[in-house]
Amino acid sequence: MGIFKGKLLSGNKNTPKAPNPTTTPPALKNNNCLFHSFLSATCTHKNIQIKSVTIVPKPIGLINDLICTPIGSLNPRMTVCNIVGYALTVNRIARGAERRRRVAALFERVGLSAADVSRYPHEFSGGQRQRIGIARALALEPKLIVCDEPVSALDVSIQSQILNLLKDLQDELGLSYLFIAHNLAVVEYFSDQVAVMYLGKIVEFAGAAELYQNPKHPYTHALLSAVPEPDPDSRQSRRRIILPGEVPSPINPPPGCPFHPRCPLCEDICRTVAPPMAPHQGASAEHLAACHFADQVGPTTVVDRVGNQHPVA
Repeated sequence: MGIFKGKLLSGNKNTPKAPNPTTTPPALKNNNCLFHSFLSATCTHKNIQIKSVTIVPKPIGLINDLICTPIGSLNPRMTVCNIVGYALTVNRIARGAERRRRVAALFERVGLSAADVSRYPHEFSGGQRQRIGIARALALEPKLIVCDEPVSALDVSIQSQILNLLKDLQDELGLSYLFIAHNLAVVEYFSDQVAVMYLGKIVEFAGAAELYQNPKHPYTHALLSAVPEPDPDSRQSRRRIILPGEVPSPINPPPGCPFHPRCPLCEDICRTVAPPMAPHQGASAEHLAACHFADQVGPTTVVDRVGNQHPVA
């Protein structure tokens, strides 16, 4: 998971509490706090907690999302004009000719032709459909876009085009991205700050450059060792870390550190006490890791303790 450029939205002592769910929130009465979700859902009026960052629903379109399978999020019975402009209609921002004009402008901004707004989703390629998804995410002029595996379903050549488009839009519009991905090379290229998660919990958080050069959690070491190495000479000198066992069930996580059943550095304390997210020796104050022995983790520590090492393929 990566947090890309832009200002983080933080709460303060004046952050409103969630309203009583049995009553209509005042914001809804005034039609100024509706969030259209591409997953056919509406954001709740509860604070969304992302570690120390609190995102509070405020004006229309503060948060929007971009998901991994564009064809699955586009209604095949609707034209792309109606799909992209739907949020404008339900939030009473634009209708008719004005809505069509806005959709055409969004199409041009994401690299599509304004003449294509009357077409249907099946008439576009995979990369074009993802551009339609980006146009829809921009319709309400959000400040934060949650990108859930936005390029995983695309060809490599198209992936680079979409990533570059997202970067250009960020520079142009001042957007922030919460970028969720399994492709570590994409995360390194795209993100400024990276949070590594295991079993639903953040186990390490740092700037992208520092995390990739100086990981402090054993799980991060194992992940980075699995990244393919294109240089044959470098590949011969690297060792891949093969973790033992299986990922535990998130419904019934193990006590203490959730990673301890597979961790090569595990000691008795790991089985009973959950380590806090904290800075550690040899890293910056902003580099946090949830490991009792993060101070001992170095470039070769984890590899030396794992018995089933294999050359990186």
